Amino acid sequence: MSSLTPLSSLRVSKHLIPASSRAPNTSVQHKPVLIYHSAFPCPSSAAAIESHLRHVGVVVPQWRFTMYDTSHYHSTTHEVLCVSHGRARLCLGGEDNPGKVEPLVEAGDVLVLPAGVAHRLLQDLDGGFQMVGSYPAGKEWDMCYGGPEEEDQSERIRALSWFEKDPIYGTNGPVLDNTS
Repeated sequence: MSSLTPLSSLRVSKHLIPASSRAPNTSVQHKPVLIYHSAFPCPSSAAAIESHLRHVGVVVPQWRFTMYDTSHYHSTTHEVLCVSHGRARLCLGGEDNPGKVEPLVEAGDVLVLPAGVAHRLLQDLDGGFQMVGSYPAGKEWDMCYGGPEEEDQSERIRALSWFEKDPIYGTNGPVLDNTS
């Protein structure tokens, strides 16, 4: 794998997103959404990203796909999304949440989504937007849509441990500096 952007040059966006009526967002664990801008060199294939993730060993790549265009979150695990192709505008936090964030992400970017953060694709800007979806070893992801039939997921989310190493950079990295 080509070298990553050095930590000293890496631009990171951090977002604490308040709970909404449909998702707990970052209100349970108080860990911010992190976006590592251009962490991977462009171009980086999905296979090269997966190889890097396996080498670091914090998360396990499980799929290659775009992001669903329906707002959803995971209550059983944190999620690491590495953009392997294209550019897109996302909605983080839920459409009706005044505290939502709508970032533009592109190939080379990494998103670290704490459990409970609602996310969806708003617009695939170039066609073919694709990510590598990864989760901590031993964790299985669920799909929560914030519907009234779903029970409160806060206790399940609260019980999840945070990363002990950064999923991209290993022993150092932004995920370990979890202040907002």
